Order: sequence, then structure tokens, then C-alpha cells
Amino acid sequence: MKKIIFNKIKFINIKKKDFNNIIKQKGLFVFPSGPGLATINKEFKYLESLRNSDFVFFDSGYLIILLRILKKISVNKFSGYFFLKLLFDSLKKKNNFKILSVDPNNTLSKKNRNFFLSLGIDKNKLFNYTSPIYNPLKIKDKKLLKIANNKKPDYVIINLAGGVQEILGYYLKKNLNMKTKIICTGAAISFFTKDQAPINRIIDKFFLGWLTRIIFNPRIYLPRYLKAFKLFKIVFMEKIVIK
Repeated sequence: MKKIIFNKIKFINIKKKDFNNIIKQKGLFVFPSGPGLATINKEFKYLESLRNSDFVFFDSGYLIILLRILKKISVNKFSGYFFLKLLFDSLKKKNNFKILSVDPNNTLSKKNRNFFLSLGIDKNKLFNYTSPIYNPLKIKDKKLLKIANNKKPDYVIINLAGGVQEILGYYLKKNLNMKTKIICTGAAISFFTKDQAPINRIIDKFFLGWLTRIIFNPRIYLPRYLKAFKLFKIVFMEKIVIK
């Protein structure tokens, strides 16, 4: 499994065939976006969480293009959407696991719970937690930590905004009394609950998720993706190590 080290962030370059081996492992799984990566020179807590993640995937099509153009490095896109699709397909074949879903509000918590139940997941092994509004500079959540330690979920799926969820995931990784899978896929679950822009494997494969989101909600997503252009300078200046 090839690693691309960028600003001490250890990205992994994998394909679909590698998923089964990856998902057997425990740790912190993150899928940093282009707009998120464009902030790493200022958002040090966010950068720290990425550097201490166990599995960092190439979710950002913009980063992939920049690596090809500026560094002549070719990598595979493996988005949070695609990861969840493969995860949900695998979960349909099992019933001996627990899920803790961390959601941004009660409305989305209900939608996410109903979606998980539609996969055939046992309601007694599914736990939803509506998070407070965190300060990214000092994220602590003893209530969530207590729930996770008591329920001992096999999967903690964090459905919060990028820049927050990774820091929360790192906090859980450091403080949980057991090892588990902490998956930071943000709003990607909303592609499945139909709460966000419609997306499919074709749109995802050809790096068009950003455009679909802008068309679906330009007021929110256009400014967000315009900020991602700052990533150009970061990639241009940064030395990339391949292992």
C-alpha cells in the first residue's frame, strides 16, 4: 500500500480491492476535502488530527489534479462517499456489530438512524448522538466519550463538518478505553439519505461531486470551494515523499 506523505500527513493510495483489508483494521479514518486542506497552514488543530490519523484517503479531486500537474504523482480517488457505499454494502451481510452515529442535529440524526435501520441493522445495536456546537480550538466531549466507552461500538461514524470531525475523531482516539473504527466522512451520509445533492459513482469517479453540490446549494458551496484554490500554493511549495 503506497503512502504519499504531504506536510507530514500520510495519505494512502488504494483501490476498491483494498477495502476489505482496510476495513478490518481499527483506528481513525479521515477524508480531507480540498477546502479543508487549504487551511492547514492556519488550522493547526486540524492539521494535527490529520497527521495523527491512521488512514487518510484521497477524497479531494482538486488535490489529486494538483499532484498530477505540479508533482507528476498519480493517485487514486477514494472518497468518503465511495468508502461509505462499500461499508454499507458490507454491513448488510453482518449483524454482529454496533454503530455509534455522531450527528449535527436532531433532524439529521433521525434521518441517519432511519437509513441505518433500512440496512437491516439491529436497533438495539445502533446508537445516535447529537453533538453540541464545538469550538474547534478545544474540542472535548465527556458525554460522548462516556457513551462510546459504555456501548463499545465497532464503528463510530462522525457526520459533522470537516475541520471539526477530524479533531473530534482524534480526541476520541486518544481518550477511548478501547480501540475501534472512527470514521470521519462528514456529510457523505447525506448522499444516501437524500438530504444532500444527488450523487452516484460516475459523478464521484470523475471528480464532479463539488459541481453537483454547487448546483444543489450554490450559496453554501460556491464560497467554500473557491477557498480551495489556496491549496495550489501549498502543494506547489510542499515536498512530497512517496513510500
